[in-house]
Amino acid sequence: MPSEFSGKHVTVAGLGVSGVPAAKVLHGLGAHVTVVNDGDDERSRAQAAQLEALGVTVRLGDGDTLPEGTELIVTAPGWKPTKPLFTAAEEAGVPVWGDVELAWRLRGLDGRKPAPWLAVTGTNGKTTTVQMLASILKAAGLRTAAVGNIGVSLLDAVTGEEEYDVLAVELSSYQLHWAPSLRAHSAAVLNLAPDHLDWHGSMEAYAADKGRIYEGNRIACVYNVADKATEDLVRGADVEEGCRAIGFTLGTPGPSQLGVVEGLLVDRAFVEDRQKNAQELAEVSDVNPPAPHNIANALAAAGLARAFGVSAAAVRDGLRAFTPDAHRIAHVADVDGVAYVDDSKATNTHATEASLAAYESIVWIAGGLAKGATFDELVAGAAKRLRGAVLIGADRALIREALARHAPEVPVVDLDRTDTGAMLQAVQEARRLARPGDTVLLAPACASMDMFTNYNQRGDAFAQAVRELGA
Repeated sequence: MPSEFSGKHVTVAGLGVSGVPAAKVLHGLGAHVTVVNDGDDERSRAQAAQLEALGVTVRLGDGDTLPEGTELIVTAPGWKPTKPLFTAAEEAGVPVWGDVELAWRLRGLDGRKPAPWLAVTGTNGKTTTVQMLASILKAAGLRTAAVGNIGVSLLDAVTGEEEYDVLAVELSSYQLHWAPSLRAHSAAVLNLAPDHLDWHGSMEAYAADKGRIYEGNRIACVYNVADKATEDLVRGADVEEGCRAIGFTLGTPGPSQLGVVEGLLVDRAFVEDRQKNAQELAEVSDVNPPAPHNIANALAAAGLARAFGVSAAAVRDGLRAFTPDAHRIAHVADVDGVAYVDDSKATNTHATEASLAAYESIVWIAGGLAKGATFDELVAGAAKRLRGAVLIGADRALIREALARHAPEVPVVDLDRTDTGAMLQAVQEARRLARPGDTVLLAPACASMDMFTNYNQRGDAFAQAVRELGA
């Protein structure tokens, strides 16, 4: 039993996806565990009962008070650094870790060789890139899994019975904030755009937390050539001697970059004499779907895989085998010569900008909870592509006003209803506006919770409405 945790008084902040596994693992390592949780609902009580049966103390309805004798806090990633619990911990000199930090420190405690981490963060595209990366690693014959913010517990991956050669790890800015000692084999920041600023306090703090992923990298820091902020994070990182900066671009790559040449994904980073040579990795058509932002995701995944020594053939085979999750620029159907595409996962303006850039003539279904976002830049950039727009949700007026300013010629249907049945009407109105060759695109640029449980339910409602069109 590791002496680091045996007998130590550890407070786990928050139940849920990360808190329950953390409490169980720490209890199993001999720690005296107390869980504190803001909520006291039916789900929380059920989780508490499960932990209390093991001998873990649980306090529901009070996540702000530091339990007496606490020597370490392990927090759920979403808990804000400004919570009174963490203020009290700082005053008492108590360290605060996230579940990622705990997982990192637990690697190899069972005597097995720790699996290296290939880590990915960014405002958008993280999950898809990590899944692509895992598919490529599997195609290379490596034992791997896509873990982290993707919904698969890192704690389970490092403490479970299954052994891995390498892990493909998705990390959010929240998780990185609470992971001070993380040191990845190689890491990528896909892009940076304003998001979660209410949590981080500023864009600078958000970017700094994203940039933590590069700290201590051993082999490669992969960045987006088109997003200078990601390169700036590489330049500011304290990495191991010999670690390289590797760019990815949708254009022709320079030395130490991956990019696109005449319909091919090519590598000028992990080849001999990269000043003169390039290695073909795959065809653009091997990427599913071959939208520009998804090609960028594929190049980032390929860069990390190549940093780990994976062959070009495995990159190609892994990309061909990859199937994206639902609601990520997913083609639903063609009806009367019009394509209907579900990108309900586009819950912010940055993701929606990439989605809109993938099509030439669009009837755009948008709206929901804006989360403080503004839409002028998004609309101005996409105006020439818009055949029409159908607006839904609580904050649709913000998008309507941006359309009036920057695309006044685009016809707009404003649906003054927020019930879930509005999606069927939205699709019907979009059909009326569309012409053969157009794409009706659900890319809301907003969160879904004003009308739906989550973006999955919103996308399902869109797909069902499209199916009813073709019935």
